Amino acid sequence: MSSLLGFTDYEIRQTFDRLTGLGASSLGEDADMFGDTLEEAIQCGPRTHDLPFKLQTIDELKTLLACTDEEIARVSKALLGIDPTAEAEEPPNWGCFPSLRAFWSAVLHAFENDPEVQGAKAG
Repeated sequence: MSSLLGFTDYEIRQTFDRLTGLGASSLGEDADMFGDTLEEAIQCGPRTHDLPFKLQTIDELKTLLACTDEEIARVSKALLGIDPTAEAEEPPNWGCFPSLRAFWSAVLHAFENDPEVQGAKAG
């Protein structure tokens, strides 16, 4: 894949279609509707989607995490309605991540450890 730094927001959303869906739901501007903390919002993401979506999301996350930190920042800006590295005042005790890479790694972990995904791997 060529550098994502020169991609438009539209091209990024096309490249990371499943992650775009998360940015419009559990990781979007109303992420607090999916949990009282950012970690809970992340855990909610897999529960609201079917197995093919989950598996495709895992692939997209692995692709994203293979990128540079600068590319991850560019993609995150295009996809997310929240800043997972900022200390949010509302809701209180929302939590934050030390880096965007740590945030996306937590999202990947949530999807990989989803019971339906684990069952598919075992089956």
